[in-house]
Amino acid sequence: MNLFEIEETFPDVAGSRLPRRQAGNSPQGLATTLVADYTLPTRAWLPSAAVTTLLAEFGITSGAARTAISRLARRGVLEGSRDGRHSFYRLTGDAADELSAGGTWIARFAEQARPWDGTWSLVAFSLPQEHDTRRRSLRGQLRWLGFAPLYDGLWVSPDPWNPTVAGRLATLGAGAMTVFRAAHVDLAATADRNPIEAWDIAGIAEHYAAFDRQWRPLLPDVREGRIAGAAAVRARTQIMDAYRHIPLLDPQLPVELLPAGWPRTRAREVFVEIYDGLAEPAQRHVVEVVGRSAGEPPIGITAHTVAMMAAA
Repeated sequence: MNLFEIEETFPDVAGSRLPRRQAGNSPQGLATTLVADYTLPTRAWLPSAAVTTLLAEFGITSGAARTAISRLARRGVLEGSRDGRHSFYRLTGDAADELSAGGTWIARFAEQARPWDGTWSLVAFSLPQEHDTRRRSLRGQLRWLGFAPLYDGLWVSPDPWNPTVAGRLATLGAGAMTVFRAAHVDLAATADRNPIEAWDIAGIAEHYAAFDRQWRPLLPDVREGRIAGAAAVRARTQIMDAYRHIPLLDPQLPVELLPAGWPRTRAREVFVEIYDGLAEPAQRHVVEVVGRSAGEPPIGITAHTVAMMAAA
């Protein structure tokens, strides 16, 4: 399995109404991120023309932007209203709850070192070959919950068993499944496979390195206030989209089992400094765009920070 195959790493999770994550700039994904980044705490109404303008700054045509907004409304991510010839949209309550939970999860990742007691959570399952859809759903859920496949039907996680994991898996009705908590016994033999090998450590390290290569050079410009307007909105949106991959690829694996100098903390520091450092100029630009489209000063537009998301 390719660790970074987008359909494997970001599957459609059962019950989620949010757009499927795709490689590149998906209009629906961008629209959801933009609306959430500046209205999630307040669920403020945005003119559809403003959303279209903001998406155009990412290279999305007006036709594709309108289609994305319409599809998000049909999926229950956005709800609309009209005032004469003008239409407005905001996040639905359910979508806001999902996005808030996801933002909290991302913001708290690597916030502080987590202790590890040396034991693993294991989920063993067996599904007939003809139940491929159910197998993909189960694998997707396990991936989201921080598990990885040690063997095809045996998935492992260093995290303790908890109600969130139990509740998610209980809803799947996946058939034969057994859960264990266990410590690894080192056989000191070539056939022995350490549970940490369920993750491609070298691949994750390269993903961190690529993130660092792309974003660290931006830090001086952020610190000196040289990024403003549409550029601030684009950079802030894009670094969120890049960073949100990391908690799935590296679900805070125990540092005891990882190479020295593991880059998890450094990646978080870069993310927080850029995302929060661009919050004010990005918010000013969004307020300006919305104000032009609405014809009056907008209300309720707030660029939330990592600290705000973590506290939600």
